[in-house]
Amino acid sequence: MKGAFIFLADGFEDIEALGTLDILRRGGIPSTTVSINDTPEVTSAHGVTVLAECLLDEFLDEGCDLEDILIFPGGLPGASNLAECKPLIAFAKTHFQHGGAVGAICAAPGLVVSQLPGIEGKKVTCYDGFEGHLEKKGACYTGESVVTDGKLITGRGPAFALEFGLAIVSFLKGADKAAEIRKGMLLN
Repeated sequence: MKGAFIFLADGFEDIEALGTLDILRRGGIPSTTVSINDTPEVTSAHGVTVLAECLLDEFLDEGCDLEDILIFPGGLPGASNLAECKPLIAFAKTHFQHGGAVGAICAAPGLVVSQLPGIEGKKVTCYDGFEGHLEKKGACYTGESVVTDGKLITGRGPAFALEFGLAIVSFLKGADKAAEIRKGMLLN
């Protein structure tokens, strides 16, 4: 299928979730927002309430293909809330361990990706101050804006949300599709 699932928890970083979603949909990638709350309503770190298209229980019941990517936006306490959601983390561990792709940006690489098996030696980036979680697990922090290492895509923070989305498009649909979107959005 090669689709994307963006997990939303109260306190998510607006641009990291919605900017990424926008880029993916411009790329024609089937993308679904998933609330880890008991309701579809999720409030961002900046007080914007959105309605997710799916609840976590529904997602877990249906699952996804290994060709799909699981995406974790940052923001606080959003990334912490995602990291503390045991059913979601258990699913993400299994998905990644079996060859599924994961994307995370800002605090989420440090809080979520650091819990995944097999990140030893992987090149990663994250928001300043969260790299210790990754390094402790043997990942190689680069400090770059966006890093793709195999089936792991990480972004540094809000300023790089669009680049993060474009990296995911490139991963799923190729560099030409990402370049087309970049040109259409007047991104240099």
